This record gives sequence, structure tokens and C-alpha cells, in this order.
Amino acid sequence: MSIQIVREYLKQFQADQRIMEFDVSSATVELAAEAVHCIPARIAKTLSFYAENGCLLVVAAGDAKIDNSKFKHTFGRKAKMLSPEDVTAMTGHAIGGVCPFGVPDTVEVYLDQSLQRFDTVFPACGSSNSAIELDCDTLFQYARAKAWVDVCKGWQEEALQP
Repeated sequence: MSIQIVREYLKQFQADQRIMEFDVSSATVELAAEAVHCIPARIAKTLSFYAENGCLLVVAAGDAKIDNSKFKHTFGRKAKMLSPEDVTAMTGHAIGGVCPFGVPDTVEVYLDQSLQRFDTVFPACGSSNSAIELDCDTLFQYARAKAWVDVCKGWQEEALQP
């Protein structure tokens, strides 16, 4: 099971016991926000895309959407999400539980700056009913992220509303 992979992976940071498992689904941003009792924007969703030699993951705020022109400018290619069949094969996690932890070494992880407006965020932990609360610096470390990127839209407008 994918959550077991994440649990083993997070042991190196003494964070495996911080994984929250729910009796309800947290497979979507809205369901995850209900499960952890926060606003949907604080859910750190992991989006999977085809890359030159495999896939790359972008972890973004729950209210952010990929901006195709920013993505192409940053990664030099169109944003093409993995097919449902390729998600598990390439990330090691099933849809609804995709996260940046315990992924194959060939997978590159990036964090979108939409997350940085929050003290803590909630990424999944490999299953459709799990999460962990982390600050952004810790998420960057645990995810072994390559860089912070600016590839999303929609969240700035949301942040400006009272």
C-alpha cells in the first residue's frame, strides 16, 4: 500500500507518526479540507505531469490552477497531466493519494509559490484518506523539492478578496 511507503519514507524525518488517517475520504481538495477542518486553499494538492524522461510533480495550494503559459515558460513544455493509468505506475501513488513523499528517485518535485502564504499546509500521504500538516520549509525538505516555482493562477485573486 502506498501509505505504507510514505510512512516508511517519513520515518527518516521522525514524521511517520504525524500522518493523519481519516474515516472519510480526503481524495479531493474539498473532502480533504473537511477532513482536516481547514479552508480548501490550505490543502497541498500534488499534480502530476509528463516530463522529458518520466514525470514531474507540482505541489500547489488547493485553490490554485495551472497556468499553461507559466508552466511552459518554467519547464519548457506544455503542461500535460499524466493519464490515470500512468499516475500509479510513475508516481507510486494512486489518484486521490498522490503526494511528493516516497516517489521514485526519477520523479522531480516542485512546490508552487501559492503555498507560501500559509503557515502550514496539508499534503496527502499516499492514500485517499490521509494527510500530514507541515510548514512550507519542512514540506520542501521532506519532498526533496528541486525548487519553488510560479506556475499557477487563480490563487492571487482569491488572496486579494477580504
